[in-house]
Amino acid sequence: MSDKQAKVALVTGGARRIGAELVRTLHGAGYRVAIHYRSSASAAQSLADELNGTRPDTAMLLMADLMDPEAPARLIEQTLAGMGRLDLLVNNASAFYPTPLGEITHEQVDELFASNARAPLFLAQAAADSLRRNHGAILNLVDIYADRPLPEYLPYCMAKAALVALTYGLARALGPEVRVNAIAPGNIIWSENMEKAETPEIIVERTALQRQGSPQALAKAALFLLDQGDYVTGQVLRVDGGRWLFI
Repeated sequence: MSDKQAKVALVTGGARRIGAELVRTLHGAGYRVAIHYRSSASAAQSLADELNGTRPDTAMLLMADLMDPEAPARLIEQTLAGMGRLDLLVNNASAFYPTPLGEITHEQVDELFASNARAPLFLAQAAADSLRRNHGAILNLVDIYADRPLPEYLPYCMAKAALVALTYGLARALGPEVRVNAIAPGNIIWSENMEKAETPEIIVERTALQRQGSPQALAKAALFLLDQGDYVTGQVLRVDGGRWLFI
């Protein structure tokens, strides 16, 4: 199959961290990629240039704020217009920050739910016809704390719990043509400073593998669920080094 006919994956929040690793992994597996970003324009452009330098015209950029209710449908339309098809949807974009009880605001809840739950729902709805036609797949990035929320991160954990429920519901609604799964990451190493819900000491004491995970480990699991696990749907795969065992 030529690059112009290759399958297409849309990855939200694809410019940095897990998203960028997912994009690179899917592109390396032969997919063309639509890279969504909100404010990381420079990182997104660098990533697209890198991938297009390897295989010309196989990466495109899409800028949108997922707080905008019209953004999901527009992202699907732009992907189809630019790439001609859509086979995989990866809901990776995620707002994440602490919200101590007693200080939680309506604006924080709206922001956390917009990227972590509402946008994935409307992206899936807008992409459903294309995904059915191509017997595609959806992957949602959830969290090991969706089931047992962290007290300092209640709205975030609530939103991820909603995304787990959406995963199960979409697997039924879009089957048999479309498979829908989720990955629940544990503590992952970043190449930049980012808010962490756990300390290094907790990772050693309460994780079976006694170390942080890598974006590459998540991307390998994602590639299996998206591209290889053709009899797997409605599942949440924990990629957490055994952290769940100690929660």
